[in-house]
Amino acid sequence: MMAIGSAIGTGLFLGAGGRLHDAGPSLFISYAVCGFFGFLVLRAIGEMVMHRPSSGGVVSYAREFLGERAAYLLGWNYFLQWAITGIADTTAVALYLKFWGIFDSVPQWVLALISLVVVVLFNMIGVGVFGEVEFWFSFVKVAAIVVFLVTGLWFIFTGHEIGGEIPGLSNITDNGGIFPEGVVPLAVVTSGVFFAYLGIEVIATAAGETQHAEKEMPRAVNNVIWRILVLYCGSVLVMALLLPYTEYDEGESPFVTVFSKVGISHMGDVMNLIVITAALSSLNAGLYSTGRVIRTMAHAGSAPQALGRMNSRGVPFGGIVLTSLVVVIGVIINYVAPGRAFDIAMNMTSVTLVLTWGAMIVAQMRMQKKAERGEFERPSFRMPLAPYSNWLTLAFLLLVVVLVASGDSIGLWTIIISIPIILVVWFSWRWVKPSVIRRRREFELNVEHTYVPRNEDPGTNLPTE
Repeated sequence: MMAIGSAIGTGLFLGAGGRLHDAGPSLFISYAVCGFFGFLVLRAIGEMVMHRPSSGGVVSYAREFLGERAAYLLGWNYFLQWAITGIADTTAVALYLKFWGIFDSVPQWVLALISLVVVVLFNMIGVGVFGEVEFWFSFVKVAAIVVFLVTGLWFIFTGHEIGGEIPGLSNITDNGGIFPEGVVPLAVVTSGVFFAYLGIEVIATAAGETQHAEKEMPRAVNNVIWRILVLYCGSVLVMALLLPYTEYDEGESPFVTVFSKVGISHMGDVMNLIVITAALSSLNAGLYSTGRVIRTMAHAGSAPQALGRMNSRGVPFGGIVLTSLVVVIGVIINYVAPGRAFDIAMNMTSVTLVLTWGAMIVAQMRMQKKAERGEFERPSFRMPLAPYSNWLTLAFLLLVVVLVASGDSIGLWTIIISIPIILVVWFSWRWVKPSVIRRRREFELNVEHTYVPRNEDPGTNLPTE
């Protein structure tokens, strides 16, 4: 529940509204295409997990098959990926709260800051509280989509009006068809749809940490494609059938748009509360993940040691504080450019997600070559049609970067700013490497006579180059 819940966030609950308004019903095609490549990435990660289950996640496999420098880059990239997502999440909460008139006079940046403070406090209390809160957050998100689908299908098949519109194919055929704005808008919104699949890799890594990974992994990954079709594509298709695409707007969750028109008192308010929960859930999971990623990197010598400190409740507060400072930048963006804050965060996150997915695809290719050289036997659960599917996925990821850059000025500046940041992190390895080597020697002395379980990453602190 928590794994699939972590992959459902503001990209669907908020982003789908503006994308549907821009591209029309054809948006479900974009969700299906991005979902297909997300499935291939999961299969690539799944094969590596079956080779060696690891609690180190995607950084662990980058280290094993791409080298320590690549793992160093991916570790900081993964941190930024979730930290910048926090900017999108706090922005989403602020926008959702504006649905209620009582918050109209409250500046957007203040609402974003309050949401950040609340979730940081949840994370600082302890792991047990996080697990309990995130389980229910995830449950509410999945349940909300299921309720939306069931309710939407009921309106479609019974023909009951919604906001003066009769649900059905007529909302598509009478409003320009599947491509009312042409094919170009569909391509443009793909970078935003891509953002909606952030966190999907957690499904594979979580399955790899179960007691029976060999059995759970294939089932978990293969079931993802059906979850994608139902939860993502199904939701968008139902939205298009319930109301004309022009009824949706980027400033409001499409789920709230629908339920505020069904004629049932306060249904829009209830759904708005649920989508706020979804955004807080994503922010909650992001802080949890980045706190532990930074702690691992600090122990490996890839980040300052101070960031690896734990508080008395076992919470890596150093990493959480660093993540919170990045999200505070988002609060400033909400102050300076409240109308563009979400798009800025979405574009920046999409770039980091391209790096994460691309690294996993290349890592699987390296793994396959090692297996072909006889270094080990490939697992039976494999990346389908590799290496052709790998190259196809890499081409798609390159297309996403092009679409981000060509979408608008914000997207172009996102790419321009990202390049020097990536280069700085890549070349900073030269100064970090001695620290990592020192940590490696300490690690080797400590574990010389220690058994390392199969699901732990013995290379967490070990450079390979």
